[in-house]
Amino acid sequence: MAERVIQQADLRAIENNLGSIHSELQTIENRVGTVNDNVKVVYDKIGNLAKEFHEFVDAQERANRLGQAETRLVKIRQEIEKKYGHYDIVRRTTTGILQADDLGIVKRDTISNATEELMISTPNYWLAPCLVGLAAWINDQPELAERAVKEGIKRDDEKTSLFFALICRRAGRKSACLKWAQRYLANQDEENLDRKAIIVLDAFASGLLGADTEGIISKQMAEWLEHLSDKPGFIEQQTKQWSEAISLKRTSIDTDSYVYLKKYSKTWPVLQDILEGANLHAKIFDYFNAIFDKEASNEPIKAQLDEILTTLVTDFDDEELPLRKKERFEQLVVDFDGDEKKARQNMTIEQTAFDTHKDFTQLLTDAAMKPESSHASVSTQKFAIALSRDWISNAYNDIIAQNRMKIPHEIHISVDSFHDKTVDGQNEQELLQRFHGLIDSEKASNLAGCVLSGFDWFCMYGGIAIACIGVGLLLFGSIFIGLIAIIAGIGMVTNYFSKKKKVETDRQRIEERFEQRRDNDAQIIRAVLAEVVDFRIEFAEKDSESQMVIDFLEQITPEQYVRKLASSNRRIVTAR
Repeated sequence: MAERVIQQADLRAIENNLGSIHSELQTIENRVGTVNDNVKVVYDKIGNLAKEFHEFVDAQERANRLGQAETRLVKIRQEIEKKYGHYDIVRRTTTGILQADDLGIVKRDTISNATEELMISTPNYWLAPCLVGLAAWINDQPELAERAVKEGIKRDDEKTSLFFALICRRAGRKSACLKWAQRYLANQDEENLDRKAIIVLDAFASGLLGADTEGIISKQMAEWLEHLSDKPGFIEQQTKQWSEAISLKRTSIDTDSYVYLKKYSKTWPVLQDILEGANLHAKIFDYFNAIFDKEASNEPIKAQLDEILTTLVTDFDDEELPLRKKERFEQLVVDFDGDEKKARQNMTIEQTAFDTHKDFTQLLTDAAMKPESSHASVSTQKFAIALSRDWISNAYNDIIAQNRMKIPHEIHISVDSFHDKTVDGQNEQELLQRFHGLIDSEKASNLAGCVLSGFDWFCMYGGIAIACIGVGLLLFGSIFIGLIAIIAGIGMVTNYFSKKKKVETDRQRIEERFEQRRDNDAQIIRAVLAEVVDFRIEFAEKDSESQMVIDFLEQITPEQYVRKLASSNRRIVTAR
């Protein structure tokens, strides 16, 4: 009897332990699966939140900087007006006096009074005594004119010389114009030219200075170019200088047609960069072509001289430069919607236009590529581009070569766990074959982990064995223990079939998930490859447009764009 009780206790302990082990294993399995899923979801959410947060912060910083730039612009312009606003009165009066004298509708005494008042109210400004001298000249007062001119020279010899060179040419006094031009040129250094030298280049290119003056300036330019070209590293400097100026015309492009490449290729930033580089060719061609397509001005010579005089007198003076730089930078921040980094990059490139002094070749570059900052006319742009043709060609060929060097031979593709590459998008079958192989492998790996455990198989065979023992015990009279054994055996067998059904369901889900992924990702791969084909075609088309620019530059020469007067016998030295 004691032996039967011990057997009964032992059987119950085994049954309880087996059931507990099975339950714990199943719980652990479920929890591990749940944790893995939750971790993946959490990481995805964290990544998305981080991305959205950074985008929000960047947008907010740009918005704040935009508002700050707009406020600063107002303050800077108020300061410019306060410090240098009275200069504008003098500047506007200059052209007014010339036009009034032409029309003869203003009394000469009125002109004299106006200029004398400006002389008193604008101390130290070079243009004020020049206006007094101009009024004295108009009123035929040589002594006053001479004293005023001397004061103008004392305040700013170069600008005064250039001012009266243009005035004399406007009045048709070519001999006096020549003397003033000689004085102006005598003070120049080709490596340290003042910004206002663009005025001479402008008048020269427009044919406004007359035959004798053109000859002197042409000879001077030839000497400048010869001296500069003898400097070590001159060609490299010109290539760099023009490369930077040309790159300033580079802009962002619409890439909405490359949805899949943006998302599924880590090579996309490089592709976008070289596509923007190739898009530059059409922009540069259009830019140059628009300049040379513009008709030369048919305005009377006085009107053209007035325009150049206006440029001379309205161009801000050296003391205004710091505030003008600040104004330009804040304006760039506004133009780029608060993006200070992009504004700073453009300001760095534009900086040469604000430099107080520069060499002759930089003057040509600014005239050609930054006419708004350098105040160059269309005639000057044409002449500057033509004179700098060889340097532009060298720089442009360098830009083309550098952009082509960045072209990736292979374009990477990453779709979920599939990572591969293509050259031109034509290896679709090869990629899809490898992709299907990867899917089959991952599916097999997942299916291999979705099988009945050893405990499950034990439940099947052990349950049958225990149930059989229970039947035997019933036959030998151990009814209670036999029933318990039969129930335990049936429970174990039932657990086996339950787990088997679950495994079959899980395997079916794995099959469905991988097949759905196979279809979706295969479509994505095909879409990426199609965009690669489109990209290669678009890039080749845009890149080929570079030849238009090269051909355009080859057919221009400086002589074509300088107006030759009948008596002019000069020669032009082309850029080396």
